[in-house]
Amino acid sequence: MATVNSSYLGRLAQNREAPERMQAFVARHGPPLALLAALLAQLLLLSFQITRNHNVRLIKLWTGVVFRPFQHSLHTTVAGTSRAWTRLHGLWGTESENQQLHVQIVTARAQIQQLSQQAAEAGRLRGLLDFKTQLPFPSVAAEVIASSPGENSNTIFIDKGSKANLTPDLGVITPEGIVGKIIAVFPSTSQVLLISDQASGAGCILQNSRVQGVLKGDGRNLCHLQYIVNEEPVSPGDEVVTSGLDQIYPKGLPVGRVARVNKGSVYNNITVRPAAALDRLETVLVCLKPAPLKQQAARLPPR
Repeated sequence: MATVNSSYLGRLAQNREAPERMQAFVARHGPPLALLAALLAQLLLLSFQITRNHNVRLIKLWTGVVFRPFQHSLHTTVAGTSRAWTRLHGLWGTESENQQLHVQIVTARAQIQQLSQQAAEAGRLRGLLDFKTQLPFPSVAAEVIASSPGENSNTIFIDKGSKANLTPDLGVITPEGIVGKIIAVFPSTSQVLLISDQASGAGCILQNSRVQGVLKGDGRNLCHLQYIVNEEPVSPGDEVVTSGLDQIYPKGLPVGRVARVNKGSVYNNITVRPAAALDRLETVLVCLKPAPLKQQAARLPPR
């Protein structure tokens, strides 16, 4: 108990000594402290009164000196952020321009492709028209609008029919070669059996030897020239033309070229590759039959 009281009294004594020490320090150093306070007060008053650099008060200069590092750092940060934002905005603008340019390029390519297709179509039509004017018989131009379903399609449909004076058994040709014959006629369309069909037939002649035969289809875009005896000279590459004896195709039209020749028991087995691209037909000509002599005579003007 005595120990507790003594410690408590010691702390109490120390607490009392602290103010006394402070008072002693102030009493001992009072004049210098008063002089320092007076100098600081005078300095502040002078800073408010004295002007520098075009009437700028000294306090402002000191304030600028003190806060200039912070201001410089803040300015640098703001400037860097502004530049970063400008670059980011520029990147966004560049990306938008790239997207617009990509759309323009795609559109230009589509237009170029469309113009190329139109130019190719115009070229085909011009070639067909030139070929039509050179033919010694009348003809009607038609477009292929459909083909029969199946992997090896052997019939097509054209956009001309009875309204254009078309009838069955009219020959269908292209500038490259014969295509087939009309087997069904409707008011505005017609069905054409291709020469590659097994049910087709065309009278033909070997251009070099002038030997006649009959062309039959094999159902796979190729044909066979039949009834050419083994003794007749036939070689791959020989040209085959129409004979005109079938009364469907006019004489002398290109049919194709001999692809293979094999000897048979009596007749040659001759494979012919058609001259016309039967799997890529777009425009064709239908060969019209000349009017009978009586009709031609009736159309002549009276003398």
